[in-house]
Amino acid sequence: MKLLFACLAAIVAWTAGTGMAFAMGGTEGVVPVPLDLTADLMGVASLVFFVLAYMLVIFEEATEMRKSKPVMMAAGIIWIFIGIAYSGAAPENIAALDAAVQHTILDYGELFLFLMVAITYVNTLEERHVFDVLRAKLIAAGLSYRKLFWLTGVIAFFLSPILDNLTTSLILGAVVLAVGRESPKFVALACINVVVAANAGGAYSPFGDITTLMVWQKEKVTFIEFFAIFLPSVVNAVIPAAIMHFAVPNVTPPKVEQFGRMKPGARTVMVLFGLTIFTAVSFKNFLHLPPAMGMMLGLGYLQMFSYVHKLRMHRKNDHDMVFDSFHQVARVEWDTLFFFFGIIFAVGGLGLLGYLGMMSQYLYVDMGPTFANIAIGVLSAIVDNIPLMFAVLTMNPDMSHGQWLLITLTAGVGGSLLSIGSAAGVALMGQARGVYTFFSHLKWTWAIAVGYAASIVVHLIVNAAKF
Repeated sequence: MKLLFACLAAIVAWTAGTGMAFAMGGTEGVVPVPLDLTADLMGVASLVFFVLAYMLVIFEEATEMRKSKPVMMAAGIIWIFIGIAYSGAAPENIAALDAAVQHTILDYGELFLFLMVAITYVNTLEERHVFDVLRAKLIAAGLSYRKLFWLTGVIAFFLSPILDNLTTSLILGAVVLAVGRESPKFVALACINVVVAANAGGAYSPFGDITTLMVWQKEKVTFIEFFAIFLPSVVNAVIPAAIMHFAVPNVTPPKVEQFGRMKPGARTVMVLFGLTIFTAVSFKNFLHLPPAMGMMLGLGYLQMFSYVHKLRMHRKNDHDMVFDSFHQVARVEWDTLFFFFGIIFAVGGLGLLGYLGMMSQYLYVDMGPTFANIAIGVLSAIVDNIPLMFAVLTMNPDMSHGQWLLITLTAGVGGSLLSIGSAAGVALMGQARGVYTFFSHLKWTWAIAVGYAASIVVHLIVNAAKF
């Protein structure tokens, strides 16, 4: 019965779509011409709603309202205003509206599928106790605070390109809290270092941050080209760490015996995750297919393994070691995925209204791309880097590969300037509540800014041929 209803719903949706296409049949072959609605009442109202929604996102902790809710509302309202403004428009304008809608749906669809698979794998690794074992080994190592400060930073820098900066920060934040119970000063400094290192590490990989994933999917930077900003990313992470090093207590915390054991199948899941990433890259580089398709094939790897693993555990009569891959899909952070929906559709709507064109003219033509990309990186310390990067990609300014690498770098690491500038910082403030705070981070913003400036200089020198 459910399948019958699903089929009927699909037929109705298809009929509605073909009806709409028939109604706009005159738009085929017509050159799309968007309306300039920047001074129109509907355009201004859309901009106001977006600003109000984003203010609610910024004050998410105070309002206790999930960040996805206001932006999803804003996105829907903005497109209602756009629909009203385009009602009765000429065929070339309707063609522009249709093209913008289809383009935005494609952008979100690819991002959604990619992230859903990646998060499912991370959830499965967590369920198999992979991260618990990593934490246990670090805690039991008996290292001094300064050695732990550097070790957690190095791990964050190299783990972030694979897992993403948020997950990496949460894993290592748990380590910092466990070993630094007797030293709040160490916890605060180590959390800052983890945030900076995770954001810097995420900048040189398409998998390290949502913004880098967007740049890769839009084919502005190839997979191999991301590694051109490896050295600038290292500089961005090392300089603040070297400055903070002398403030870290030079003592050894009490050794804590921690024992952990991964569940059966954990190593296989790690191999399949690596194979999934390889598949996604191969789909993009060799088959010229969207990497999201490769990720979905990778989800198939996990689904098949969960079935085989279940049969094996049932034969051993060890039902507690069974894992359900569909359950890990259900545990995906839907608030985050819905937040991306709201942001992408809201920013896409503002682009169709003409506001991003105005912004592009001012930043990339009047001010110049280098200034614009550095300024956007600084702005990402206050405003989430996802809407900023999506706005830049939507504006699509004519830039060299060096400039696209520059905006990838600055948007990725600029959020480290403030604790609220990245998801990693916000998550650790919640995890180390009262110890790692906005002001404890702000105290070292000057050191992070030195690393930010130095990384840009290194990029301009090392990658000068790409400009």
